[in-house]
Amino acid sequence: MSKRIRIFTEEDVSKHACSSSCWVMRNGKVYDVTRFLADHPGGDDLILNYGGKDVGAIMKDPAEHDHSDSAYDMLEEFVIGRVCVGETLVSDDWEATDDFEPEETDTSADFEKNQFLDLRRPLFMQVWEANFSKSYYLRQVHQPRHLVDSPRLFGPWYLEIFTRTAWYVVPSIWLPIAGYLFIRSLVQFSIGSYSLPPFTVDPSAPLRAALAGRVVPLAFAKAVPCFLFGNVVWTILEYIFHRFLFHIDALLPDHPAALTLHFLMHGIHHYLPMDRLRLVMPPVMFAFLSYPMTRLAHLLFPPSMANAIIAGSYVFYVLYDCMHYALHHTRLPAYVREMKRYHLAHHYKNFDLGFGVTSKVWDYVFNTVLVV
Repeated sequence: MSKRIRIFTEEDVSKHACSSSCWVMRNGKVYDVTRFLADHPGGDDLILNYGGKDVGAIMKDPAEHDHSDSAYDMLEEFVIGRVCVGETLVSDDWEATDDFEPEETDTSADFEKNQFLDLRRPLFMQVWEANFSKSYYLRQVHQPRHLVDSPRLFGPWYLEIFTRTAWYVVPSIWLPIAGYLFIRSLVQFSIGSYSLPPFTVDPSAPLRAALAGRVVPLAFAKAVPCFLFGNVVWTILEYIFHRFLFHIDALLPDHPAALTLHFLMHGIHHYLPMDRLRLVMPPVMFAFLSYPMTRLAHLLFPPSMANAIIAGSYVFYVLYDCMHYALHHTRLPAYVREMKRYHLAHHYKNFDLGFGVTSKVWDYVFNTVLVV
């Protein structure tokens, strides 16, 4: 895939308005005229006054100086890209309705109009090799598109298969793991926190102990509060991950690798928010994100407590991901229906607010509540 001419936003250009970096716009093109400042016949001040702005009108204004054809030819030597506004679909006027169904995107017209990503082709290499700025990427990736079938992220099937996850995969994998950890916690509370061999040495040890009747009733009194604490821990992790990791837009470097990582983690979900096979986390991704959190739990607490806390967090993670799927695609009871309106407003109204998925509690705490 050959690289397209670099695409900027007007915001990108406006940041270059000084003698060390001076860009201007004309007829949709962007020019870096920094090297020309000293050679400008009228002095560099005349150009700097319009640094970061459109110079089309002033260059043909007879009251100032109507530039010759040769001046325009010379300007073309400094072209570095073009300005693209693109389509805006997110709006503060968007209203959440119970029967909301997005219109299917015309893939051909969308690509022609926005020159962003061609939904008819695998998306990963388009982002990796794309030549748009961070500003244009963020503007476009937060404008939702919708296709009936999931577009391909990768070309090869053996990579693509890891990017598509049906909702039921999440409880099928993580609930048994949570159950195992809770049993492990009960056994450790019963016979000693450090009594069991590591999982890698003898994974079935806690199951054998439980079946042998070595779990005492007092263990439940200790493990259940830890489990409930893990539930609470997940709610704050859900908010932190969503707001400070998945929406790290302001701190994102303007580099293809950073944009690609952002797209893989969460950008694709905002770009295609109704994609049924990309609404829950692929198991590999959640394992990667949860690993440092589980290590931290074992660093802060003895194994008996840590395992119950992790089990509680995993159960609420399953609730979170299944609820996230339901918010996008299922007919729901009253509370969940309200959260559906709230979450879809995060996609279609204001993606800088409304980070809670299972509840609004932490949005109230951190003043990021989205009024729907």
